[in-house]
Amino acid sequence: MDKTFSVTVEPSPSPSDLEYGEVKHTTKRALKSRHVQLIALGGCIGTGLFIGSGTILSSSGPGSMLCAYIVMSFVIWTVMNALGEMTTFLPIDGASPPMYVNRFVDDSLAFACGWNYWYAYAILVAAEVTAAAIIFEYWTSAVHSAVWITIVLVTCVLLNIIAVAIFGETEFWFASIKIIGILGLIIVGIVIFFGGGPKHDRLGFRYWKDGKAFLPYIIDGAGGRFCGFWSAIIRSGFSFILSPELVTISAGETEAPRRNIPKATRRFAYRLIFFYICGSLVIGTIVSSDDPLLLNKKNEDASASPFVIGIQNAGIPVLNHIINGVILTSAWSSGNSFLFAGSRTLYSLACQGEAPQIFTKCSKNGVPYYCVAITAAVGCLAFLNVSASSANAFNWLSNLSTISGFLAWICVLIAMLRFRKAVAFNDITLPFKTPGQPYTTIVVLAFISLLTLTNGFTVFVGGSFTGADFVAAYITIPLFLVLYLGHRFGYKRAGLKTTWWRSIPEIDMVSGLAECEKTELLTPERKPRNWLEKVWFWIA
Repeated sequence: MDKTFSVTVEPSPSPSDLEYGEVKHTTKRALKSRHVQLIALGGCIGTGLFIGSGTILSSSGPGSMLCAYIVMSFVIWTVMNALGEMTTFLPIDGASPPMYVNRFVDDSLAFACGWNYWYAYAILVAAEVTAAAIIFEYWTSAVHSAVWITIVLVTCVLLNIIAVAIFGETEFWFASIKIIGILGLIIVGIVIFFGGGPKHDRLGFRYWKDGKAFLPYIIDGAGGRFCGFWSAIIRSGFSFILSPELVTISAGETEAPRRNIPKATRRFAYRLIFFYICGSLVIGTIVSSDDPLLLNKKNEDASASPFVIGIQNAGIPVLNHIINGVILTSAWSSGNSFLFAGSRTLYSLACQGEAPQIFTKCSKNGVPYYCVAITAAVGCLAFLNVSASSANAFNWLSNLSTISGFLAWICVLIAMLRFRKAVAFNDITLPFKTPGQPYTTIVVLAFISLLTLTNGFTVFVGGSFTGADFVAAYITIPLFLVLYLGHRFGYKRAGLKTTWWRSIPEIDMVSGLAECEKTELLTPERKPRNWLEKVWFWIA
């Protein structure tokens, strides 16, 4: 039972919508509130929490890990609020973060931001597909990994190419399994914490004592403990990367976006904070940072998960297979969401004239099939992992995509500051306002900028400098600048640009608003009829 009626609206064709005598189809508003919330939340809870947290625990300690997730949760809350405000104000067809950067800041910055987003999402598709294939190998190694990669990738393409409503429904159930799984793990962790496992060993905060809460990293002493904490922040950021944007990217295909986007924004942030902070706290109490199983596991299946290690140490049987299934759906769901996000980012670029117009073509079901195809083609980089010699190159590309996420957040927060100034200048009453603005945006913008510049600090500390690590940490920054400056000076030479950003009076705060109002009226809000529906409407 959904909060909104399932209404799909597609405008009547006008002469400009006709190509070669055929109607030019656009994306359709077929995603409901529960779809949007679970797409975003499902994309964010991936292998980073289930498995990657083990790396943070072993190198930095449980205290550093918990503090890092708290800090990054505040960052995500701020980024999500910024996107939520702008998206609720203007949830038009082709909505995406680069579109708002274009609207409120500058088209050159939007060009660089958009292609940066698309590249990062496409690479993340390959990363999650690879993770899913490796997870299958936990049960059997008799099947070649290329077979699993093919199955997962083809499934993701089919779910994205059929219809957005089917994609949304599938992602809803994928993400639901993931959320139920992490809730179950948190409950099991609490039981183990209080000695409720088969061994009845009450752990408490045993693994936080004797200086183990904040471990030194690379160097010794207080400087080493700070390095461990800063490394934990950077690595925890990788778990969240490019996930808040999923709410914005789905806005152009969401029913009643001005009602549903604020709900998704609020609930996404608080649910995410709960899962990551509680999850990291549980991990730090049931597994020691120097556990031999944690230190020796270099693979990406369930046996590398600190949740599994803690459960095995507690003597609980069978549950490891259940967790492996949850981690599998987690990776599969994230790959599915990132393919959706990458294709819609490319569609938005094409709508803004920053990508070839062929990418604006949609099927009758409202799917930009060329965008899905080209994004999935980049996702085929997952096959690099079939060859052990190519795996390092692929991991290098994956690291680059993560730094791209930090750069993207910088662009989003700059757009938010310009948006708020334009709102004040035009005396506009926003349909959705978030707390702490613009101060939280300014603080987080400065923090992410510092994080971007220091993400490769490990190459400069303790005499561990290598050229490959330095390039992997910082090559994305000059690539972004090349896109930005190339677009700017290319336009300037053509006589089309004179300023570095749009002045506040020049920012367009009107175009598209009539479309948004019309869309809202076409999907009336449904009120709960009984207490059961009230509970369901609050959850979904």
